[in-house]
Amino acid sequence: MSEIALARIPYRHDGLALTGWLARPAGPARGALVLFPTIANLTPAAEHRARMLAEAGYLVLIADFYGPVDAAKADWRALADDLRADPDHYRARLAAAVTTLRALPEAVGLRLGAVGYCMGGQAVLELARAGHDLAAVVSFHGLFETGKPAAAGAVKARILVCHGDADPLAPRERVLAFWDEMDAAGANWHFHSYGGVRHGFTDPASDARGIPAIGYDASADRQSWAAMISLFDETFP
Repeated sequence: MSEIALARIPYRHDGLALTGWLARPAGPARGALVLFPTIANLTPAAEHRARMLAEAGYLVLIADFYGPVDAAKADWRALADDLRADPDHYRARLAAAVTTLRALPEAVGLRLGAVGYCMGGQAVLELARAGHDLAAVVSFHGLFETGKPAAAGAVKARILVCHGDADPLAPRERVLAFWDEMDAAGANWHFHSYGGVRHGFTDPASDARGIPAIGYDASADRQSWAAMISLFDETFP
């Protein structure tokens, strides 16, 4: 894979300065995607996935959850809990990244989608629940709880969820509740569940963190990426 440079894209929400990072494909873009990272915001893993998607032909903006933060001192859980305390505020923060990508000259005329990991997986599902005009959203080891379940007929995006069945952060009862929610909303959804696979299964660095809830799984990583690319081949022809 060539080393695709990431370009800084400043944007704002509710008076807060945010920083997105844009990966451009070498040729004409097939579509434009917002990539929502993990709870730790911009990480090498998020940058790597943005470059992979750009290599696959997509214009990709990595979103910013929090604005200026000292990553070495950040209490990510506290920052995330504060952001998500008000569902409408949370969704508006997410929508600011979509609006920013949509307004870029390179995105004119392109269909938009969203991809997210962990907290970012929850984020893309929140955008779908809110009825944003996105062609598709893909959640990797995302969370399913929400303060505002989808209303009937609200979901416009096609949804793909790639989930580790042994993920304690998204246990089976929440999985089943999510299925029921999506059915009640009339959503177009696919759900791939990988047996014995834990949270964070797409990140090779997960094993080094020494946290029992998370772990890398090479097969689930490959299979989930292939599932996303297959969906995008249908959605962004």
